[in-house]
Amino acid sequence: MNNTSLQSAIQYAHDHRDRFRAEFEDLLRIPSISMDAAHQADIEHCADVLVAEMSRIGLENCRVIATRGHPVVYGEWLHAGDNKPTILLYAHYDVQPIARPDLWDSPPFEPTMRDGKLYARGCVDDKCSVWGNLKAFEAMLAANGALPVNVKVFFEAEEELGSPNVQPFVVANKDLLNADTLLLSDGPFVPEQPVIGYTVRGTVMAEVTVHGPPHDLHSGRYGGAVQNPLHVVANIIASLHDTSGRVQIAGFYDDVRPLTDEERALLDEMWQTVGASLEAAAGVEHFWGQAMGSFAERTTALPTLDVNGLWGGHSGDGIQSIIPSSAGFKVTIRIVADQNPHKVGELFKQHVLSFADETVTIAVNLLDVSWPFTMAADGAPIEALQRAFEATLGRRAMLLRHGGALPIGGMFQHELGIPMTMLGFGAGDNSHAPNEYIAVDNWHLAIATAIHFYHHLADTMMNVGNTS
Repeated sequence: MNNTSLQSAIQYAHDHRDRFRAEFEDLLRIPSISMDAAHQADIEHCADVLVAEMSRIGLENCRVIATRGHPVVYGEWLHAGDNKPTILLYAHYDVQPIARPDLWDSPPFEPTMRDGKLYARGCVDDKCSVWGNLKAFEAMLAANGALPVNVKVFFEAEEELGSPNVQPFVVANKDLLNADTLLLSDGPFVPEQPVIGYTVRGTVMAEVTVHGPPHDLHSGRYGGAVQNPLHVVANIIASLHDTSGRVQIAGFYDDVRPLTDEERALLDEMWQTVGASLEAAAGVEHFWGQAMGSFAERTTALPTLDVNGLWGGHSGDGIQSIIPSSAGFKVTIRIVADQNPHKVGELFKQHVLSFADETVTIAVNLLDVSWPFTMAADGAPIEALQRAFEATLGRRAMLLRHGGALPIGGMFQHELGIPMTMLGFGAGDNSHAPNEYIAVDNWHLAIATAIHFYHHLADTMMNVGNTS
């Protein structure tokens, strides 16, 4: 690694921090709300601003590309050399809507500084990462005339909608997006305790409806003679788990990747730090499912199935003595490495449909799926990021297994099949709430961390070959 070029870029970023912040504030003034069609012009304006800035700092082939929804922004710089890696950068420039403007202490699209914090919608989710990465690129290009790695930039504007058009775009543009590694730049930046989420579960979300008689029936006339859809729902739900908590769907665990000794050690290390607080936050005296494994395993390393809601019949005050015409429930299934959400969804569907007979019909609607993903904890991208954290924060990050989902990450890994890591610039809070803010000094620290990361990546992934 060329320490002179690294320090020159760090110094440039420090010398221009006031301008960086002022430009960031200009970006935050654009209400790029993806959920509201009234802001379509703002989305397009924001995309144009990003393309102009990417071109200004020295990226090439910068352009807005139409999708079936909101446009994506693309740019590249591919002159680091064939022995240097190509990294694909992902972030999103759309923001959450303003549900309650009256709860904001300052206008959400007029950035306001208070006590070292910048308040504005989108400042922490995720325009901080969009602009922060561009400022890291600017610092390296302006100070040294080159980047240490080859770079492809991919910014989308539908993340707050669930990125419905990103997967079709990625599938149709694999050559354009082909790279050696991927940086997901969305999420928190916590200098006091940096973290890297290296594994995330996927999801299958489904809705089940059981249909019986064409209309509600009087239970005094038909009870015992007409099948009750609520009873069928109860039977289906009761069949999903045994008393130990194990899911009773045939084939449900077939593809689960077992933990290695190294992964189990990382999980134990993580749980020593966060386990007690997570368990306390549940607010229950006793936990369930211990026969399946430890609390940490059950919530991060094993698939689960939970009923999220159910309906049918009369649930108001008093009793309405009916056999309801229909009843139903919703579930979320969380899956782990090597499980296919479409396969698991089909297994669930077939299990539920086995309860249908001549007395009831059953409909299973698979609402949404996302892929799990796992990054190599000792892989080159994560090692490069660990070295960057050591350089700027004086400590390595804690490696986390996430029990939740990050659909965009699972999609990228499934479609592109490349290693990845995550570096967010979100040094703040209230990302989907009033008074969203970012600590400005820590945002500048995140930019410095990114500069270190790109330089260290050039070393840890040297000689992988340019995939452009």
